[in-house]
Amino acid sequence: MQLQKLTDDPCNLCSRECGARRQQGETGYCVSQSRPVVARAALHMWEEPCISGEAGSGAVFFAGCSLRCIYCQNFELARGRKGFEVGIEQLADIFLALQGKGAANINLVTPDHFTLAVIPAVRMARERGLMLPVIYNCSGYEKEELIESLRGTVDIFLVDFKYMEEELARKFSFAPDYPEIAKKALARMLSLTGEPVFDEKGMLQKGVIVRHLLLPGHKRNAREVIAYIHQNYGDRVILSLMNQYTPFERLKEREDCRELCRRVTKREYEAVVEYILSLGMENVFIQEGETAKESFIPEFDGEGILKRYSLTEPGNFTS
Repeated sequence: MQLQKLTDDPCNLCSRECGARRQQGETGYCVSQSRPVVARAALHMWEEPCISGEAGSGAVFFAGCSLRCIYCQNFELARGRKGFEVGIEQLADIFLALQGKGAANINLVTPDHFTLAVIPAVRMARERGLMLPVIYNCSGYEKEELIESLRGTVDIFLVDFKYMEEELARKFSFAPDYPEIAKKALARMLSLTGEPVFDEKGMLQKGVIVRHLLLPGHKRNAREVIAYIHQNYGDRVILSLMNQYTPFERLKEREDCRELCRRVTKREYEAVVEYILSLGMENVFIQEGETAKESFIPEFDGEGILKRYSLTEPGNFTS
């Protein structure tokens, strides 16, 4: 396969390939210009146990998103309405500050559209003493070229696999090509990391975790995703089945998405768990209890950024 050269001017970083001149101030489908925008950098306790552990994952939340699902729990962040600009050196400082706080890893949340800045920032941080595994926490809608560019930079992929049904991908994420892109992205991710590697405390050091958020009324889609992962990867990747879907009032305005206006029922979730068990899958995380009633949405208030840089004007920082 001939891999395409990645650029953000005109932008071809994500699968949308919108062509925005982001270095010239244009915003692409990701609603972002070229310079990274971060809304929060803090210890995060709500990832899988082998990611958060007892110390917490060093989560760096980037603003904007190239997928922008209609049910996104980080809606304001994905639309680029939160966050502060940082440079490459400042981003490296943030990684090192998280390590200083005892983070188990550096967790880059939705970084696709800022990858060209993330790679040198990680390199700089490592030259200055960063020793932690780096996690790429993403939607699954990543180009193979983007994943390949992360070779030597990223140790762990924490990736969504949202849809096997093209119609759902079109309706909920405006991306009918999502299933095929996600399949190729996952294969490339595993080629970079290999099978899961844990340390003596059970913390993941290398590997791929594939997340699937069960949507209300869509058990069939979940089973198709799980079957694909099982048939193609077995226990070479870790599956994480989530039941934390939370409906938002804004979805009531859409006549074609009424099923998303409720939570996933216990029966729905248990039916999918039983399907996983019937396949004999072993490397699996499931969620127990009524997690949809818990708050997994942090405050995007600049924590971990404001303490290190002074605000000069909205969206811009200077050291």
